[in-house]
Amino acid sequence: MYVGMTPNWKHFLTLSGLILLLFVTCEYIIYYVVITHCSWPKLTRDAVLDETPLHAIFLADPHLLGSRNGHWFDKLRREWQMERSFQSAVTLFAPEAVFVLGDLMDEGKWSSDEEFSATVSRFQKIFHQGRTGQTHVIMGNHDIGFHYRTNQHLIDRFERNFDVSAVNVINIRDIIFVTVNSVAMENDHCPVCSEAAYRLTEVSKQLNCTRFGTATGKKGGEKLCNNYEKLPNVQPILLQHYPLFRKNDADCTGVDSAPPEEKYKEFKPNWDTVSKESSNKLLSYIQPRLVLSGHIHHGCYVVHNEKTAEISIPSFSWRNRNNPSFIMMTITSSEYVFSKCFLPEESSVIQMYFIGGICIILWIAYTRNNFFTRSFRKYKK
Repeated sequence: MYVGMTPNWKHFLTLSGLILLLFVTCEYIIYYVVITHCSWPKLTRDAVLDETPLHAIFLADPHLLGSRNGHWFDKLRREWQMERSFQSAVTLFAPEAVFVLGDLMDEGKWSSDEEFSATVSRFQKIFHQGRTGQTHVIMGNHDIGFHYRTNQHLIDRFERNFDVSAVNVINIRDIIFVTVNSVAMENDHCPVCSEAAYRLTEVSKQLNCTRFGTATGKKGGEKLCNNYEKLPNVQPILLQHYPLFRKNDADCTGVDSAPPEEKYKEFKPNWDTVSKESSNKLLSYIQPRLVLSGHIHHGCYVVHNEKTAEISIPSFSWRNRNNPSFIMMTITSSEYVFSKCFLPEESSVIQMYFIGGICIILWIAYTRNNFFTRSFRKYKK
């Protein structure tokens, strides 16, 4: 005799497995699949024979959300995407060094000390490398505020938590990086700018001692070199948040460059780029072989004074663009090569969810009769 319907738990388990597979694919596997297509760029054969190259990753503008501008789900979503992308890259490529070029957080300029510390902890969790690599960060305007908005407390707080200063020299296996706080490049003799100007002069003297054997670059400054740690005689790489001065992004090309409606928009010095005066000063004092910057959230490659290349790195956050990326660079004391590694496009992830969801719904419709089985029971007369 027919009694009723009994759930077919095996079929429900299959449905759960399909949903879980879609979720894991879109939120975990896709990062490995896409980033696997990247690789460390290769140097010329002569450079490879001379020395062991340094492998470094450069990214910019993760903008970890705070309590003001970010909905909790938006914050959760963006930080998960960045963590999975970064951790996938670290697992696949094991970089020796990672540089984050400013705007680590979105609301550092407004955050209380308590919220700032919480954001620092989240940053360290997302961009954790383990014991094998080292991470270096640079101050951005969202971390400490624009020049008109920042103060000594905001700067001291950032420097204390990330062990940086206005101008730093970083030596990694005799490859020199100079990091600069772009916000302090205003040249208006404010306390913050005066300190940065002093540090920039000191670093320039240290580099001159290596280049010329004299701190001033001229005769008479030889004895001053005793005051500075000796550096290897290699051209440094300059790292900062703001790009060096340029009028606009008109000459920038590529899929991650600014959209056409923004390319010809005039940049505001000390807001979108450092001023022309500061740009010339940095190029003269540091004499870098390469400049890397962020801030504008779009990619660009320009050459200053027909000799010094600059790479502007797009934002690492999907909140700022559909196709984030990071730079992979192979570096020796005399040569560097770089490639751009794109992360999964958010529109592609949404499409995968949509197509996968439709397929699951069709499967449910096609197998709807299998979700329950009829139960029968015989009664004795």
